[in-house]
Amino acid sequence: MTKNTGKIGILFESFLWKSRFVVLFAVIASLLTSLAVFFIATVDAYYLVIHLLGYASPALDAAERNVLRAETITHVVEIIDGYLLATVLLIFALGLYELFISRIDLAKDGAEANTASNVLIINSLDDLKARLAKVILMILIVRFFEHAISMKFHTPLDLLYLAAGIALIGLALYLTDEKGA
Repeated sequence: MTKNTGKIGILFESFLWKSRFVVLFAVIASLLTSLAVFFIATVDAYYLVIHLLGYASPALDAAERNVLRAETITHVVEIIDGYLLATVLLIFALGLYELFISRIDLAKDGAEANTASNVLIINSLDDLKARLAKVILMILIVRFFEHAISMKFHTPLDLLYLAAGIALIGLALYLTDEKGA
């Protein structure tokens, strides 16, 4: 609006500009959800380690040990999946805050600037989408790995499907790499 708009125009622009703070609800909710998922994954990791203490027991026969190993690998993949999901929510919260509310000065100028990763610095909505897409792709890869571990191969076609899935994952990683694309 121009200088000649008047008080109503100035009030409307002020209201419109301040309405961006509604994004704080999404930032806080994403941050709290991220912390909750970090907590869940950490508790799962703790109980996984406690559960594994019996893995070295001489009372386990080979079949039981193989079952425990397969279950453990599945649980490890689920824990990784949880941490990746929590990371997506954290990146989303930080990105929304930086895009709509304010830059996080500590990430760029403060003492923490040397330790902060560039993945946490969001400059545009496209930047946020690209960073989220990469983490979501990693979640999908982990989920694929989780299903591939428990997959039963009944025909040679099953192996071909697995190989095609792995090739598509490689292609997706190649296409999302800044140097490769």
